[in-house]
This record gives sequence, structure tokens and C-alpha cells, in this order.
Amino acid sequence: MKITHTRNATLIVEYGGKTFLMDPMLAEKGTYPPFPNSIRQDQNNPLVNLPISVEEIIADVDAVIVTHLHLDHFDDAAKQALPKDIKMFVQNEEDAAVVKEAGFKNVEVLTQNTVFEGVELIKTKGEHGRGEILKRTGLVCGVVFKHKNEKTLYVAGDTVWYSAVEEEINTHKPEIIVVNGGDNQFLEGGSLVMGKEDIYQVFKAAPHATIISVHMEAVNHWTLSREELKGFINEKDMASRVFIPDDGEVYTFK
Repeated sequence: MKITHTRNATLIVEYGGKTFLMDPMLAEKGTYPPFPNSIRQDQNNPLVNLPISVEEIIADVDAVIVTHLHLDHFDDAAKQALPKDIKMFVQNEEDAAVVKEAGFKNVEVLTQNTVFEGVELIKTKGEHGRGEILKRTGLVCGVVFKHKNEKTLYVAGDTVWYSAVEEEINTHKPEIIVVNGGDNQFLEGGSLVMGKEDIYQVFKAAPHATIISVHMEAVNHWTLSREELKGFINEKDMASRVFIPDDGEVYTFK
């Protein structure tokens, strides 16, 4: 297993002999306006450039997984760059219809027992915030990857910590967990993805797992910096199992 963190939630996951591109946001720095009703209204998205070229990112991809259709997970640049016949996995029929409308011809809805060329892809639950904000943020998912020759990988997606995330950990016992940990927020409504305490709960719930925190410092409504999270990790004695990649950083697990 090889995980390349490109930017925000965009990952290249080489797993079971296949290459998956997750949540591709491929635009150049500053292409889109800031997300409204949030901090940094003077900064366009994405806030940073990709660490490698779009051509390098999509070169060897066998399938794309889009956990939901927010701009920072599937943008216009990705729609233009990806081949229209590439395998696309989405969370539900509603998202499938939108992706097909963008011209993609090979779209499949993830389930609890999806298999792609020998790799199990198990759709997991997520909640993109807490309380009233969920009416605005909509449905999301995560994915558990399983293969006989690989450690189990859980990519949690845009979710906060709540009971269903704990259930996914208890059910699948992932050895590698990727969380979206920028504590992104609007001016009101609270966390949309995991913050420090959420990640601490994941750490406690999965005592044998390596945890990688992404979705950081790349779009304008982030509130948790890498530096602050590193301080918290050290304070809680989590540094042996929790990692915060820079854009372009690669992790290999055998």
C-alpha cells in the first residue's frame, strides 16, 4: 500500500495492485472564490498549488472515488482532466446522475460489498458536521479498502467523530486510517470535519492503527493548522501513530 497525499482530501492510493484517485480537486491555486460565510474571504481556493502536475496525478489511475460532490472533493478541473471512460465510484444514485451529466460513462454506486478488480471497497457512514448544519452540508461517505495481501485501510472522508465512525472502526479494525482533520467551519454551525478532539477519539478507538490527517490548510475555511495539530499530538503522546503529511508526502505500508 502506498498513499500519496496531494492536497486537501485528494489522495492517490495504490492498493492491491490498483491505483485509486480519491476526491480529486485539481485546479490551480486561486481558481475559485472563497467558500462564503467563513474566514479568509480575501483568499481564493485552493489556497496552495498542487505539489505535482495534474498529468502525474492522473497518469496511472485505474479508478476514481468521489466521496461527495463538494467543490473541494470534485472540481471542474478534475471533470476536465479525467478521461470520460475512467471508472468512477460515488456514494449514491443522486451523485451518480450528476457525474454522468458531466460526461462520465462508467459510474458505479459504492455499497457495503463493492469489489473492483480484486479490491474490496466498502462504503462507510459519515456526518459532515453536527446538528442543523447537516441540512446544508448533505450526505457524505468514507471507504474501507480490503485485500488479502494488504493491511485494511479506512479513509473516513468528510466526517466528524460520532458513533458510526466508531462502529466502522470496531467492525473493520483498520490498520491505517486517513481522517480529514482541518476542523473546517463556517462562521456558525461548528466543525464540518474532524478537529483535534475528534482525532483523539479516533486514536483511542483504534489503538493499533496508524492515523494520517489530511484536508489541512488548503481551502479558506480551515481552522486547525498542521502546527497546532502537531502540538496537540505531542501533548497527548500520540506522535508514534498520528502523522500530518505535507502536500506531496508519500507513505508506504507493508
